Amino acid sequence: MDLYEHQARELLQENGVLVPRAEVVDTAEAARAAAERLGGRVVIKAQVKTGGRGKAGGVKLADDPAAAERTAHRILGMDIKGHTVHRVMVAEPVEVEREMYLGFTLDRAAGRFAAIASAEGGMEIEEIAARRPEAVARIAIDPAEGVTEAKAAEIAVAGGLPPETAGTIRRLWTVLTAHDALLVEINPLVVTRDGAIVALDGKVTLDDNARFRQPSWDDFGDRARDPLEARAAAAGLGYVKLDGQVGVIGNGAGLVMSTLDVVAGCGARPADFLDIGGGASAQVMADGLSLVLDDPEVRSVLVNVFGGITACDAVADGIVRALDTVPLTKPLVVRLDGNNAARGRAILGQLAHPLVHQADTMDGAAARAAELAA
Repeated sequence: MDLYEHQARELLQENGVLVPRAEVVDTAEAARAAAERLGGRVVIKAQVKTGGRGKAGGVKLADDPAAAERTAHRILGMDIKGHTVHRVMVAEPVEVEREMYLGFTLDRAAGRFAAIASAEGGMEIEEIAARRPEAVARIAIDPAEGVTEAKAAEIAVAGGLPPETAGTIRRLWTVLTAHDALLVEINPLVVTRDGAIVALDGKVTLDDNARFRQPSWDDFGDRARDPLEARAAAAGLGYVKLDGQVGVIGNGAGLVMSTLDVVAGCGARPADFLDIGGGASAQVMADGLSLVLDDPEVRSVLVNVFGGITACDAVADGIVRALDTVPLTKPLVVRLDGNNAARGRAILGQLAHPLVHQADTMDGAAARAAELAA
């Protein structure tokens, strides 16, 4: 479960990380009142769970309460990558001397967490790592040891952060472990002109599997969930919204993860992770396809199914059923293999829909979906 920025900053603040004073409002008039309480000059920040808010015009500086009201009025209701802005955060501005990046993330391949630190912040860390990988330090964390004072100092040195950030590094690790997070990051982490270490923006992803031991998560409710993720949860689908253009549907988490990798290897970015399960019915397939097609970021959809408990003809029936009720306006690439694959392919062949493409292999299907999304 991803949190909104204002929810992430609450966790940071509760664990001793310095954040600017701020209020969250849902009307332009309330933004003006908040600006008056915060000293007049404020930053208005759209509260949506996607990156690129600044480039989209969702983060603006307002010089006085009247400007805060006008700015909030423009941002509220804005569409940012398919996310409608319903709330804005009105935050106290900070005099920044230096911007940095700090985060902890789950390294699934290594079976442990990793610290990521960089002396450069305020940009997408992926962009920095792609252009100059030497500028981003990645340090493995022994789960039995955690982040000690010595480890925090090691992370600071490796990332080129000042020694004064060691305390913030340890507190950020506490956020991760105490709240069962898969990702916590501060970007940018700044040094202010008076020498304070302050988190200007935070991102937190919680592990849904730990919900049973985190009763406080109920306070977040579906306010923290992407609307498509909330809809998927209500339908009992294993869905995670990603920041890409190729919708991915498969049966089984391993197959879906492999499909995401193959899509990425073809130069495209997956728009989601959707696992319809090993025994999914035609109705589940129809529900999943309808969900992915409703994502405005999706440019093509890839259905990759290996028929086992879920027979391929049932999957094909589900696709046909979905297209009876949902207009197909985006290319759909289908790869069926395994139990009743020939029958499933025949069903889709009889459909003869101009936007439905079939492929024999996963590599071929991913390449075709990436091509159609370009």
